Amino acid sequence: MIPAIDISTSALVAQRTRMDVVSSNLANLQSQTRLPNGELAPYEGKFVIFETDDAVGTKDGAVGVRVARVDTEQVEPNYRWEPGHPLAIQEGPKKGYVAYPNINMTAEMVDALVAARAYEANLGAMEISKNMAQQSLRILG
Repeated sequence: MIPAIDISTSALVAQRTRMDVVSSNLANLQSQTRLPNGELAPYEGKFVIFETDDAVGTKDGAVGVRVARVDTEQVEPNYRWEPGHPLAIQEGPKKGYVAYPNINMTAEMVDALVAARAYEANLGAMEISKNMAQQSLRILG
């Protein structure tokens, strides 16, 4: 339809995915997940990788954006000394420690703010594009 609106729409979809990932990370700050072998392990934070989307664009070279993938952070968990906890490690050098997700809540909140601002900016761009198209139709019609 209108390429500028299509580009902004692709950004809205991408930022929505980013916000979903941030929300998942924040919701799982203290969570454990079950591995395929049945063991419990701390939740691993995720992050979104964007890439350009040449399928959405203009003849002048502007292109949209899409989510390339959602990756898992490969970081060491936070260990806390809690020997009476049911999930405490029972043997080895980390005996008595509980592994918690290594997710920085401040960084996640900043990422959420950036995603929200980008979402708002793209809504604004869509509104401007819509108004320009309406004005063009009024001039022509």
